[in-house]
Amino acid sequence: MTKSPRLALPIALAIASMTGACRPSPVRETFLFGVPRREQATNFQALYSANCAACHGEEGRGSVAVALGSPIYLQISGDDVIRNVIANGGPSELSPAFSVPMGGLLSSQDITALVDGIRSWSKPQALAGVKAPPRSENVPGNAKRGAEVFGTFCSSCHGAAGTGGKTPGSIVDPSLLAVLTDQDLRTLVIVGLPQFGAPDWRNDLPGHPMTDRQISDVVAWLASHRVEYPGQPYLQESQTTGEKQ
Repeated sequence: MTKSPRLALPIALAIASMTGACRPSPVRETFLFGVPRREQATNFQALYSANCAACHGEEGRGSVAVALGSPIYLQISGDDVIRNVIANGGPSELSPAFSVPMGGLLSSQDITALVDGIRSWSKPQALAGVKAPPRSENVPGNAKRGAEVFGTFCSSCHGAAGTGGKTPGSIVDPSLLAVLTDQDLRTLVIVGLPQFGAPDWRNDLPGHPMTDRQISDVVAWLASHRVEYPGQPYLQESQTTGEKQ
């Protein structure tokens, strides 16, 4: 019997908590606790602690989601990207929208304070002149090549078929892939999740950083394991619309 994506979602969230996706708390619920007073609204620390730290960690060091203070993330994500994700939500349903027009409680001024504060964590010197692959793919990936790339760079931890190794769970589980978009996957491959021991694109195979094409190919291979659920257009929309995180 095919799982309904709505029934599979709680399973995916448990897996996603280990792979960097934000928890999909409803926007209104997100703001019920710790909302800064209006006179504190443009205070970055107050705004970040109330709205971002639970998923992205204190000082952007990462928690269940990608580290916003990562030099790699900040190199590949311009201010417009960060602003759009805060205001309108990420490409998947796991990143809620925080702006007033989208049903949240953050004004444009609040969001500017968050963007400026997150950007202040940037430490370009930490990359020692290394330029990360582009955030968005330049050429569509090839799933067949991606299988080979996965075998070379990823299988030692995630298993030959991506169904799990000694510690990581399956990264080809349809429930997980139903809530993570291609852009989510690409960002995670590039930035990594050091808080869970997952390396960035340079260190899956020490001394052999992944190329832009290899990243696109492995994302295509992972995406090829998605299961489409007829009658659930919101899943399709979450993978094809909006600014990608």
